[in-house]
Amino acid sequence: MLPMPSAQQLRYLVTLAELRHFGRAARSCAVTQSTLSAGILALERQMNVQLLDRNVGKKVVFTPLGNEVVARARLALEALQSVLDVAAASHEPMSGLLRIGVIPTIGPFVVPDLIRRLRQGFARMRLSLNEDLTHHVLEKLSLGRLDLVLLAMPCDCADSETWPLWRDAFMLAMPENHPLSKLSAVPVERIVSERMIMLEDGHCLRDQTLALCRQVRGWSRAEGGEEFTVTSLHTMVEMVSAGLGVALLPQMAVEAGLLRDQAVVARPVTGGQAWRTIGLAWRPRSPRMGDFRTLAPFFIPPHLSAREGKASRAPFSGDKK
Repeated sequence: MLPMPSAQQLRYLVTLAELRHFGRAARSCAVTQSTLSAGILALERQMNVQLLDRNVGKKVVFTPLGNEVVARARLALEALQSVLDVAAASHEPMSGLLRIGVIPTIGPFVVPDLIRRLRQGFARMRLSLNEDLTHHVLEKLSLGRLDLVLLAMPCDCADSETWPLWRDAFMLAMPENHPLSKLSAVPVERIVSERMIMLEDGHCLRDQTLALCRQVRGWSRAEGGEEFTVTSLHTMVEMVSAGLGVALLPQMAVEAGLLRDQAVVARPVTGGQAWRTIGLAWRPRSPRMGDFRTLAPFFIPPHLSAREGKASRAPFSGDKK
């Protein structure tokens, strides 16, 4: 019988598959690069297989068998994490460490008040926060490094259990003297001919912006749309203020004062699906599912109306995955 791989070996392997770089994977696992490399090599020798193709220079390339083992290692680590979750949940509900992931287009606008409310409501709960792009926080969720993720849907979160909370409308940000600023609301058909400033690849808000534009019949990105890509909403607003284009912003960011002291105005967008759904994601069949559903109302900003908050506490068709 082959010796059983250790959880540490599987974690090394999966982290390397995620980051595709030995140095970054080692730092993520809090070990030296030589320790991580030796752990993976030992795993290959234990199983008498080759998981990495070492004939491609410095690139990290997995063999077909290596990719298969990585996929199964992820499931194994998730199962091990569920063992710890069951133990933690048995001691006292709503206590212990809760590791929350959040995406950059949500975090700055809701997290400070969220943390305050959670601390007030659950004094025995310890909180850890990680802000990263959607695919990164979902990857960390699947690996057991996060317990709960606050994100925007639609997104590629089919491998997670999701719980919609509220709809966050899109608003068009434009210079104060822009012709569309005279409108109380801007039809999506009027947007697609403008020069669009978008977040770079990896941000779900970029994908959602493109999806909204695609709802206009005959639209293509070559017709006018995208001119610049940026790394943050703050940079986006600066470029709008400079007259370099217009941008779709989440309503939560506008209400939080993102446009303050800028020569920029924002108007609601009408037509099509001009919103994103803010929700929670966790690992399927998590033993803490009951806790997460109890926590869900605390993630809804207090300024939302009672009607919106109440309606958002249960999943609605089309958003749950």
